[in-house]
Amino acid sequence: MMSANISKRSFRPYTGEKARISRAYDYLILVLALFLFIGAFHLHFALTVGDWDFWVDWKDRQYWPLVTPLMGITFPAAVQYVMWNKFRLPMGATLCVAALLIGTWITRVFAYHYWNFFPINMVLPATMLPGALVLDFILMLSNSLTITAIFGGAAFALLFYPSNWPIFGMFHVPVEQGNGQVTVADLFGFQYIRTGMPEYLRIIERGTLRTYGQYATPLSAFCSALLCTLMYTLWWYIGKWFSTTRYLNKI
Repeated sequence: MMSANISKRSFRPYTGEKARISRAYDYLILVLALFLFIGAFHLHFALTVGDWDFWVDWKDRQYWPLVTPLMGITFPAAVQYVMWNKFRLPMGATLCVAALLIGTWITRVFAYHYWNFFPINMVLPATMLPGALVLDFILMLSNSLTITAIFGGAAFALLFYPSNWPIFGMFHVPVEQGNGQVTVADLFGFQYIRTGMPEYLRIIERGTLRTYGQYATPLSAFCSALLCTLMYTLWWYIGKWFSTTRYLNKI
């Protein structure tokens, strides 16, 4: 009887000042964890996608629709496992992409627009929110890794270029510059010189897929869709491995 009373007293929830301090400490941990996650995903995205999603004149029709969704589905797949299998919350991909956009906008506005005086239109970040919403939606309806990897991963890649075309389509308008015809995006690149200049001699608007004429973007999108199904599965199991609790046996 005495041990039962001691057990009840030891697990009694905090009240008053102790409860407020404990709650404030939990909020502080959540905010710090959010910023740590934003920094980790933003660093991963900057190192893997790099200039293709940074400068507006690097957003070509061949590599941008291929590389960006392929590297952008990594963290959402891992976090989806944790959020869905541990908490049954179908919001892992949307949470990741929203966190990435927050970190990206902070960097582009303060570090490159206000600090380095680049026009904000030159460093606009792309959005992957439509693909992330569909990815979470398919996982919620199917509750299946296979279906989500095949249909959700493909939709994540195929929705990338159409969802970004209303934002960046204006920069593909041709203008005359120096007795030649360039796009508005190229004009930005010629006027604002930096270390990450694109290889204009390679004709990044057409690249090496000129055998297929003007069909570089659909081919890149469908290739990205195929690779995203594999990348999603790989990072799903990476998320499973990182979120699995392991215990060491006493010797």
